[in-house]
Amino acid sequence: MGVIFEPFKIKMVEPIPLTTREERERRIAEAGFNPFQLPASAITFDLLTDSGTAAMSAEQWAAMLVADESYAGSRSFEKFAAVVRRLTGFRHVIPAHQGRAAERILFACAAKAGQRVPNNCHFDTTRANLEYLGVVAEDLVIAEGRDPASLHPFKGDVDLARLERFLDQHRGLVPFGMCTITNNSGGGQPVSLANLRAQSALFRRHGIPFFLDACRFAENAWFIREREPGQQGRSVAAIAQECFALADGCTMSGKKDALVNMGGLLALNDDDLAARCRQLLILTEGFPTYGGCAARDLEAYAVGLEEGLDERYLEYRAATTRYLAHGLNRAGIPTVQPPGGHAVFIDARALLPHLPPEQLPGQSLVVALYVEGGVRACEIGSVMFGKRGADGGFVPAALELVRLALPRRCYTQSHVDRVIEIAASVAARKESLTGFAMVERPQYLPHFTARFRPLAPARAFAPADRTGRGRDPPRC
Repeated sequence: MGVIFEPFKIKMVEPIPLTTREERERRIAEAGFNPFQLPASAITFDLLTDSGTAAMSAEQWAAMLVADESYAGSRSFEKFAAVVRRLTGFRHVIPAHQGRAAERILFACAAKAGQRVPNNCHFDTTRANLEYLGVVAEDLVIAEGRDPASLHPFKGDVDLARLERFLDQHRGLVPFGMCTITNNSGGGQPVSLANLRAQSALFRRHGIPFFLDACRFAENAWFIREREPGQQGRSVAAIAQECFALADGCTMSGKKDALVNMGGLLALNDDDLAARCRQLLILTEGFPTYGGCAARDLEAYAVGLEEGLDERYLEYRAATTRYLAHGLNRAGIPTVQPPGGHAVFIDARALLPHLPPEQLPGQSLVVALYVEGGVRACEIGSVMFGKRGADGGFVPAALELVRLALPRRCYTQSHVDRVIEIAASVAARKESLTGFAMVERPQYLPHFTARFRPLAPARAFAPADRTGRGRDPPRC
């Protein structure tokens, strides 16, 4: 693709808030230096997440108008379930209001304290829902997946030798296995079809169910077609269907690749497990044919599942992410390589080597990006995944990343260009950025509501030195 152009026309616009630097400094301080606590009215470029932030299509809005809001057995559910079954092949389709609700229901019905669940990398809500039950969440991604600079095309792959040893060592303690496609915690990196096949074979040999965390199933299938030998002649939809066929079920947040603002699902084949999950769904989410969603949400979800597999859209999506990564790299900002599908992940540890992990370099960077130009980003490092060890000491996360997640069908190339300019200004004064300390830390998912203080407030907001743009930009 040459010039990136959107494979759609824009029919409705929303004004972007524009703020002054002084206002942003005040706002972020009032928010406890946590961008999650900022109001949207104070954000110019909202790259916090790609979850639920997509612009829906004319077809999705039209489908919502004909929704059947019957409490039980609505026509909208039947339409939604038919699309899910056609895509995944799973018999039982259980809607939920979003992905974490599907995770909670599955885990509560299928796992118990003291057990262990392997994955390439559990993302935040997946890990939290398991740990809340007393289950150990194990990350078994390949070594290249822990190296931001590695150019391995499938850095989301599971280390198969480690997985086999894990299953042998913990016989009787593994209720199911999981694999996250794409691997969000590791930089939005895809999982190869060959690796999924091998995982499936291992789990089946041990008699253990295998579930996909399938939030970004379409982007993962796109990367398989683009990068994996022997897959180039296939459709993305066919590859996605084969991925699902290798598993016994999946959880999914529709707020990612299904292009909706609300909705999730649990799909599986096991009749007994499905019955128990539906019972818990009724207690906590709603009747099994709406599961906490309005029927109009299910109508939009059904359309979005098919639109998310459109190959022209996926080509544009991947090109936009690649374009952002190249722009950051040219400014001397190291990013996880190769670029993923839904976001660009800045390697904050490499960009800010003067800040040790206990000073939260990722949090320093997200604060600086906001103050510099109103960019809201997400720390994926020791704020999100850091822990206290048995001795009470700090155990940092494996990676210190900052995610710039691109909402689907929202921003244009000029918006991305401006984000690159803002990030380059921050990088030009990177030595002046200060560390942060967490002063309020909730037990679960701390990044959502924690509060911080700068270790040297005056330095954090020093004016940008625009004379330099960094050295030795990494290759994309």
